[in-house]
Amino acid sequence: MSDPSKGEQERFGPLLQKWGIHVDSNQARRLDVFLDELELWNKKINLTGLSSRQKIVDELLTDSLLPTPFLPDEGTLLDVGSGAGFPAIPIKICKPRLECQLIEPHAKKTHFLKQVIRLARLDDIEVIQGRMEEKEGALLSKGYDVITSRAFLPLPGFLTLCAPHLSPGGCMVAFLGGQAESSIRESADIIGMHRLFPFKSIPYSLPGKGAKRKILILKKKV
Repeated sequence: MSDPSKGEQERFGPLLQKWGIHVDSNQARRLDVFLDELELWNKKINLTGLSSRQKIVDELLTDSLLPTPFLPDEGTLLDVGSGAGFPAIPIKICKPRLECQLIEPHAKKTHFLKQVIRLARLDDIEVIQGRMEEKEGALLSKGYDVITSRAFLPLPGFLTLCAPHLSPGGCMVAFLGGQAESSIRESADIIGMHRLFPFKSIPYSLPGKGAKRKILILKKKV
């Protein structure tokens, strides 16, 4: 009998080989559950704007996983504007001991996220419907070890809104696309004000696209 995880591992093979990200067979199965449900929901509501599974893997799943080698294995994570679950769901699958809160204002997207969490059998992950500014009471008073957001706000707005909720020694993951350098320059004062410093810069390009992108991980001084 063939190993059912083999096809899943092969499907994520290019991801593993190119970026050196380890995904075991159990994590691969859960990523497949996530992608299966995303494809199904995409036919009813526009969650990603991408029509094919391969494009979703290439353009959303890959960069969601790129920061994982530089994130803690346990602690707390806050994802703001979670939408279709990127980057929070892939990060949670690959870092199962992180306790996660996902904030998303749209009801249909929160229903999707809760369905994925149930089907993928993810523990210690909560979806909060609403805007972050309205949900202060639901946030952890001690702050978070990791704060992420993908295409939610430009970098200055992301830092202004979220940096006050970052724990000392914690990190913020910003997906900057092709405007990385100008975004960083515009945010210099805010970065300094919140005692942040650049911890890791991850330049990359998407398959079939020449434009360079960048993920910036900022850490808060202890």
